Amino acid sequence: MSDTVSPLARPFPNLPAIAGVTPHVVRAGYKDWGRCDLTYVELAEGTAVAGVFTRNVCCSSEVELGRANVAGGTARALVVNAGNSNAFTGYRGREAVEQIMDQVATHIGCAREQVFVSSTGVIGVPLPKDKAREGVAAALSAAPCSWEQAAETISTTDTFAKGATATAMIGDTRITISAIIKGSGMIAPDMATMLGYLFTDAAVEPAFLQECLSAANRRTFSCITVDSDTSTSDTVLAFATGKAGNAPLASFDSPGADAFAAAIDDVCRQLSHLVVRDGEGASKFIAVSVTGAVSDESAHRVGLAIANSPLVKTAIAGEDANWGRVVMAVGKAGEPADRDRLSIGFGGVWCAREGLPLADYDEAPVAAHLKGQDIDIAVDLGLGDGRATVWTCDLTHGYISINADYRS
Repeated sequence: MSDTVSPLARPFPNLPAIAGVTPHVVRAGYKDWGRCDLTYVELAEGTAVAGVFTRNVCCSSEVELGRANVAGGTARALVVNAGNSNAFTGYRGREAVEQIMDQVATHIGCAREQVFVSSTGVIGVPLPKDKAREGVAAALSAAPCSWEQAAETISTTDTFAKGATATAMIGDTRITISAIIKGSGMIAPDMATMLGYLFTDAAVEPAFLQECLSAANRRTFSCITVDSDTSTSDTVLAFATGKAGNAPLASFDSPGADAFAAAIDDVCRQLSHLVVRDGEGASKFIAVSVTGAVSDESAHRVGLAIANSPLVKTAIAGEDANWGRVVMAVGKAGEPADRDRLSIGFGGVWCAREGLPLADYDEAPVAAHLKGQDIDIAVDLGLGDGRATVWTCDLTHGYISINADYRS
């Protein structure tokens, strides 16, 4: 992880242990950075799995194999490599992933398809098979570690470890979710947008777990953006061990299903916001709320046009109440909009209503709002009932500094 911590960082929470889940970390040496870079999580027999993955067509073999393996519905292990994304590496990259899967499967006595692998880091360098073999062997005999150690190990340009937790009641049984995530740059709302892992002791049928995760993804991970770039490795996986002993959840007709889905939503929202707060070079966390669109989907696309605008993001970085840049972003979004119905506001203060600057607009409270770390931008299109909120961060010199020499 970076030595400089984001000013928007949040302390790592106290994540409860999850029955049937045992994390371990070791140093495989994928990059010369003197820290652990391989996380291995062993999962109890019978663990259900669900996942969402990047839509980047140049995705890694880890994503391709993971997407195929999720269809089986069960998992016994997770391996996450940091420092090398193993993307755009052809057959050599795929062989390295298959080697890891075979090595772990042989050790714990499961099918290869029950071993999930993720990698993150530099694109275009095959994952070294020798380091992978030695790293996995060390991980298989390593002592269990804390959630914070696991979160630190899967990080790359992150400046702080990220985790979230929630509980829910299923009948008389309390279930727990603990989750970790990494993500800082190359973040855009096109499926998962980073590497994230949710672990719960709830008993959940794989199809319903997938339904819950996919729905939560649409409302959280697919509503964040740092730089509009969608990674080749984006993955979010959810694992349910069933150790809580609740009656298995099979659909929303199952008692407690609504509470479980809400807990999944809660954890995913926490994680997604943490990723934005660690956006490369970020100094402001920005919520863009769009109302009055012709549909929720249209509002979402307008919100993303604003959130991805370099001019909007740099204005916020400079604490400049330049609402004209928001008008520009709305107009270029390609969605229905009417200049003469458009309203723009910051921090609860309207700057312009129905296509005109307010005659009594006072910029002082807006300027004060922009000096804070949490920024609210409101847009009312005045056309319908569609609404959406997306989250982003500002664009500073720090983003350029991080990415100008990323490989070194």
